[in-house]
Amino acid sequence: MTSSKTRRIVILGGGPAGYEAALVAASSGADVTLIEKNAIGGSAVLTDVVPSKTLIATAETMTQFSDAGSLGIENMQGLTPQLRVDMNKVNTRVLNLAKQQSADIKRALATAGVKLIHGSARLADRHTVHVTDNTGLEYELHADFVLLAVGTHPREMATGMPDGERILTWTQLYNLREVPEELIVIGSGVTGAEFASAYEGLGSKVTLISSRDRVLPGEDEDAARVLEDVFERRGVRVMPRSRADAVERTEAGVVVTLSDGRKVSGTHCLVAIGSIPNTADMGLEEAGVELAPSGHVLVDGVSRTSVNNIYAAGDCTGVYPLASVAAMQGRIAMAHVLGDIVKPLRTDQVAANIFTSPEIATVGITEKELNDGDRRGDAVMIPLPTNPRAKMMAVTEGFVKIFARKHSGTVIGGVVVGPRASELIFPISLAVDKKLNVDDLAETFAVYPSLTGTIAEAARRLHPRY
Repeated sequence: MTSSKTRRIVILGGGPAGYEAALVAASSGADVTLIEKNAIGGSAVLTDVVPSKTLIATAETMTQFSDAGSLGIENMQGLTPQLRVDMNKVNTRVLNLAKQQSADIKRALATAGVKLIHGSARLADRHTVHVTDNTGLEYELHADFVLLAVGTHPREMATGMPDGERILTWTQLYNLREVPEELIVIGSGVTGAEFASAYEGLGSKVTLISSRDRVLPGEDEDAARVLEDVFERRGVRVMPRSRADAVERTEAGVVVTLSDGRKVSGTHCLVAIGSIPNTADMGLEEAGVELAPSGHVLVDGVSRTSVNNIYAAGDCTGVYPLASVAAMQGRIAMAHVLGDIVKPLRTDQVAANIFTSPEIATVGITEKELNDGDRRGDAVMIPLPTNPRAKMMAVTEGFVKIFARKHSGTVIGGVVVGPRASELIFPISLAVDKKLNVDDLAETFAVYPSLTGTIAEAARRLHPRY
């Protein structure tokens, strides 16, 4: 077998899956070339995770100020000016942070010895990558192994094509120079819910159109109910069981027509109805790479496709649309290529977070799986407002929920809804990954007062059940 130092690895795509894989392979001495037509970092850094979560951080600060009255903080008119959002400054900061992060990643790749090509690529065959660089040059590269990390792009409505001004995809929001006065969000999944929450915090009057019967239809039902209650309290108009048929631009803004004939008007419309993998016209099927009907690349637990020297990672696989999962898939792929010890990806151990206000974090199995009988276990849910630290912080909504396997008490999942749930989920995630039981959590000291105390309390309540 060829040594890792002489293996030629070509990576198509510079997002988390691609650049993490490149760093792993290069550190092991492989000859690595990464091809990316845009800036390094992919949509996660340039148009999705980094920008959106930066925007959400600004909205969160605004929300904290608006809720400060419950803590006894008053806004004295004339002494402290009313807060307003300068959208131009916000988006300038958002894009600058994305640019800085991209530059940092590019620098790390260069330091590791990864060769970068700015351009597009497609497979000529299983060992040949056809490159068209950004200067127009075309040539072919031999590859012992190929990693496809080409990502996705926003799904568009044929009856409401984005114009980047009034009708927008989530990649175009950062061109706005004013806070939308009335924002209509089509789609109640994670992306739609996050932006609905964020723009409400920034001062928009938000209408959320959902084709399903509730917000976040694929998530924990209790968590979705909390978010809906928060939306109602803050004035977000949620329209369930309402399918958008068309969006048209008017002189004053936009009008959305629903399938039953109703119409909704606003100043701007965000279309957040999913994404499409960037796998078309890449020579994949000709090379023998099997695709799902949706266009996603089919992979096994070590990110290998139906062609044994071609791997795929990230959103283009449809496994789990998270930057953390994409990066893990890329690292696993390179470990397998290089013959290292590798632990196949387990999606039942993935921790995920929805950056609404409050945040919603999950890990492991779902309560639906317990209720449907797919898994045997017990669940305990404790409202977060009963926590003493939460009371001090004036937290009025949220909960901690832990799932444990029957008899053994092994922690198999959990949900946290509340401030910084993305941080609070970690001890539960660690317990799921390391197969700890509820006593391991219950017997670990938690600071008093702290929000993590509720995690320990939930674990204690599960003890008598096994």
